[in-house]
Amino acid sequence: QITGYMQRHMLKPGITGLAQVEGCRGETPRLEDMQRRVYYDIKYQKEQSFILDIKIILKTIMTLFSNTGY
Repeated sequence: QITGYMQRHMLKPGITGLAQVEGCRGETPRLEDMQRRVYYDIKYQKEQSFILDIKIILKTIMTLFSNTGY
């Protein structure tokens, strides 16, 4: 039902990721939620770089100290 769903399993999961820092965390009760998560996972695979990883780490740290984190 979701284009690219299996492609997202091509990389090992990490502690955090682009989808998580963009707000796609937790359960995905709606198909649209999972589509959004898959979109960011595939975007990360295509644009993977050291700079993007640093941005994800910094955004994760900022989320931990803000009210938007779990």
